[in-house]
Amino acid sequence: MTDIPRLRFHDGNSIPQLGFGIWQVPPEAAAEAVHNALMTGYRMIDGAYLYMNETGLGEGLRRSGVPREDVFITTKVWNNEQGRDKARASVERSLKTIGVDQLDLVLIHWPVPSQDLYVETWRAFIEMRNEGLMRSIGVSNFNADHLERIISETGEAPVLNQIELNPELQQPEMRAVNARHGVVTQAWTPLGNARSFAADPIVAAASRTGKSPAQVIIRWHIQLGNAVIPRSVKPERQAQNLDVFDFALTDGEMNAISGLDVGLRTGPDPSVFKMM
Repeated sequence: MTDIPRLRFHDGNSIPQLGFGIWQVPPEAAAEAVHNALMTGYRMIDGAYLYMNETGLGEGLRRSGVPREDVFITTKVWNNEQGRDKARASVERSLKTIGVDQLDLVLIHWPVPSQDLYVETWRAFIEMRNEGLMRSIGVSNFNADHLERIISETGEAPVLNQIELNPELQQPEMRAVNARHGVVTQAWTPLGNARSFAADPIVAAASRTGKSPAQVIIRWHIQLGNAVIPRSVKPERQAQNLDVFDFALTDGEMNAISGLDVGLRTGPDPSVFKMM
């Protein structure tokens, strides 16, 4: 099995650097996708209530036979379930739906500054973590002002901030803010919907290494120190995405890929996003 590096959290726990994301995996396909990913060697599954496939996540885990303690499971609290009581209900529902006694990591899915509940929700996360409902707590899609506010008002930093990050949206400033606070950066949509697959630096690195553009980009994330969660329901693609630890990009290749950043999002801007 592939030996996946782990990134240590400031709370003493750690996360596999490369995991399997189930965003946009249809509910009817989730169990098979998770089962195949675990059989392939993944040991981290990134889910969320909003994805409506947590039942399949749990079924795939049980079907795989991989011991629960060997699999890192993340879920998220959605925007309309922020606030102390609603956040607790959301976490308890995810525990029941997935069929586990404890989650490894729970994230606030978006800050939704317009409703101003993310600090209250963060305090609820701290309470639930202390009670043992989850081992670690983090956030997703937080900008610097959102991150620094919860830290200043509660005295506790998230262990991880999951943000959109790919060669065309590299977010160096946000990665630096995360690092300053000891927060792991995790990339969602890490392949950027394949928009940079034909870019010269990606093609050149793929040609030199004999790897695919997707593998080059995942390796780029790994060498930056990001946690990364690519997604595919195809077993052969899952295996390919995991096969990125037998080569390295050169400094020149890393620098060339850094030049692809154009600040182009595929998702919404966290400062204004409020879909309920």
